[in-house]
Amino acid sequence: MLIPLIALFSGLIFGLGLILSGMTDPGKVLAFLDITGQWDPTLMFVMLGAVSVGFFAFRIAKQRGQTVFSAPIQLPGKRTVDLRLVTGSLLFGIGWGLSGICPGPGLIMAASGETGGIIFVLAMLLGMFIFDLLERRHQANQANLNSNHRQREVIETK
Repeated sequence: MLIPLIALFSGLIFGLGLILSGMTDPGKVLAFLDITGQWDPTLMFVMLGAVSVGFFAFRIAKQRGQTVFSAPIQLPGKRTVDLRLVTGSLLFGIGWGLSGICPGPGLIMAASGETGGIIFVLAMLLGMFIFDLLERRHQANQANLNSNHRQREVIETK
């Protein structure tokens, strides 16, 4: 019961940080991306702060291998850049650049009843649903290919 409460508290602190830094204002985010107009560097400082904290936190987590409450830590093991990563990053960046909203601030905006946030979260959920469908289809195709390959190997060895 303690771990979900700590997760909730951590999420609340994260959300509060997003609100206090102004990252729930799409105009502020879009002003950061407008390097030829009235550029607002605020987001750069927020990112530098987050990366600095995250850098040390992930190093410590990797060394410990478990949380403060002895729960196992599951860090990503894959370190290769592939087409899926590049495509996902491009889609995320395009969506962020067009709307000025990313998932964390979008959830806060939706929870506060802002129409833009609600539309963003619905679009994000639709994107996740489409990805899940495509991923299941891809895995089924891979399973069929592997099965057909094994059947050919059995036939060829006879």
